[in-house]
Amino acid sequence: MQTAVQKMYDKRIGALLVKSETGEPVGILTDRDILRFYAEQLGDASQVKVSEVMTQDFFVETLESTTGHAESVMTEKRVRHLPIVDEGKIVGLISIGDLVKAKLDETVGEAKYLRDYIAS
Repeated sequence: MQTAVQKMYDKRIGALLVKSETGEPVGILTDRDILRFYAEQLGDASQVKVSEVMTQDFFVETLESTTGHAESVMTEKRVRHLPIVDEGKIVGLISIGDLVKAKLDETVGEAKYLRDYIAS
């Protein structure tokens, strides 16, 4: 797990997807998982495997999912990261930050459209 924690720290990310050798998602390791481990174990993590700490029951979205649906899942299930799968393979990962940015961009665009409409 120590390597995974270092990778998350170096890349400034809050989650890593864990996949099988065939590319199918089998888990997600989040900063919350790591915090939970340290709070419960209070020990050395150098010999701990990611599979012992990762979340195995996780939610996924597909390429056909809407941002609104992803927002609903994240809010209802209290998760901050959703893997995106296509035909059983991981093709991406979205975070709550990604969705907030998309919503902000949409709102800014709508406001600009309305200002332009009113001005014309």
